Amino acid sequence: MLKDLEIENVAVIERARVRFAPGLNVLTGETGAGKSILIDAINAILGNRTSRDLVRSGAARACIRATFTALPPEVTRQLADAGYDAGADELLLYREISADGKGACRVNGMPATAAVMRQLSEKLLTIHGQHDSASLTNPALHLGLLDRYAQNGALYDAYHALYRELVGVIHKLDALTADEAGRRARAEELQACLDALEAAALSPGEEAALHERKRVITHAQAIVDGLRAAQAALRGEEGGDTPGAADLLGGAVEAFAESARLDPALAPQAEQFSGLYYTARELATDLADRLDAYDIDPGEQEQLDARLDLLYRLKKKYGAAEVEDLIALQKRTAAELEAVRGGEGDIEALSARKRELYAQARQAAEALTQSRLKAFAAMEREMKAALEFLNMPGIRFVLRHARGPLASAGQDKVEFLISANVGEEPKPLAKIASGGELARIMLAFKSALAERDAIATVIYDEIDTGVSGLAAGRIGQLLKKTAAGHQVLCITHTAQVAAFADEHLLIRKSAREGRTYTEISPLDMDARVRALAAMISGDKVTEISLANARELIEKSQ
Repeated sequence: MLKDLEIENVAVIERARVRFAPGLNVLTGETGAGKSILIDAINAILGNRTSRDLVRSGAARACIRATFTALPPEVTRQLADAGYDAGADELLLYREISADGKGACRVNGMPATAAVMRQLSEKLLTIHGQHDSASLTNPALHLGLLDRYAQNGALYDAYHALYRELVGVIHKLDALTADEAGRRARAEELQACLDALEAAALSPGEEAALHERKRVITHAQAIVDGLRAAQAALRGEEGGDTPGAADLLGGAVEAFAESARLDPALAPQAEQFSGLYYTARELATDLADRLDAYDIDPGEQEQLDARLDLLYRLKKKYGAAEVEDLIALQKRTAAELEAVRGGEGDIEALSARKRELYAQARQAAEALTQSRLKAFAAMEREMKAALEFLNMPGIRFVLRHARGPLASAGQDKVEFLISANVGEEPKPLAKIASGGELARIMLAFKSALAERDAIATVIYDEIDTGVSGLAAGRIGQLLKKTAAGHQVLCITHTAQVAAFADEHLLIRKSAREGRTYTEISPLDMDARVRALAAMISGDKVTEISLANARELIEKSQ
């Protein structure tokens, strides 16, 4: 369970400490208040890739600390295996991101890597964002989702081990059964291919990076001209009499200050003027810093062209679409070359082993298939009940299943189909499900999965997007139910969902002395009522909206 989170100098958050409670923790706030920054901070502490852009402007570094309690046994074992103190029932993760791009990670006060933090966090916390529901529209991902629900990892591993061995035996047989002259010719062909690919020293993703760099170099002068023009517009021409936008905004701030002092109702506009002024100043400084990045080496263009030409010729020669295809070809070529040069071998023994492995793999694949079909039967019942509860009555959730040749994931081809209305034939999710329906379907799936997962903390980032009315209230109820066995953190803009919170945290943004600050505060009952009332009626809280907010909270309990 995530006990607390400390954030320093992360974007607009100068310093914040958030204590999370068991059960359902709801985070609300206006758009742009900093909810996405909180998710970015949690992603960083989980060991995911981050950027120095996360560091607050003017700060040397950003620091994030997270404390987890009630650790799962698997995490405790991972800590012990990695040499970290696993005696206490708490885990402290620390991530530091420097403004110069460097960083540091610590686990219980000891140095660590982001990969170690990522491995530990897989069993501690999972984040479901509002765009993750799109995975439901991709049939290629449905088998993985079904396996997660089936919890059939042991069966999958047993099958996959047999399949890999079977493929290896088949490759050896193919190589050995070729005639000697053919094998020699094949070995020469493979060696030539391998020599060319190894000499190229290929790297994943390098072609896209080269094209991006070439585009920058080609348009460097235009980029610099644009930066300088924008900088001049903000700061004014150097040595000129015409003020820039930043100076004009500064004048507006001074001119408006007296009006705002005399009429407090103008304070929001005064804050907006001030924010625009400091944003313009910071942007002008940032543009000046970026100009140094376009000091281009004259010979770099020639080197880039030569490298891109080599990659183009290799892809054309070997029929590859991407550099990654060439890298995969290099690995396959090396393996096949080793097999070809291995000699005749015992073809009869290998053939017998192939038959034995195929029978075992087919049996293991069928066991995997049965686990999936059995899991879907249970999943369909849970999904139907959950979706009817989420105001999607009459829904049918169907599995399109077919057995095929053995492959790395078994013999199954699956796709989830849905009929949202009585009398309609089930169709692919991408064709008939709206955004709000997809959100509810994914929530129903996550809710069903939560009962099987060992992950203690689940974060839902605006899972209720596109949903309102009765369905939104039902989402809150389902989240509350899920939180009975798991800690749930939910970012929402919907009052019907927020009303079910065990702990309500408000994220607010303000401007002081020309800087933007975000604060995260727990709310007592009175503050909760006002926060829900604001979500219902907007900034102008009325007695009616307050009464509605109290009613929502009372009904939720």
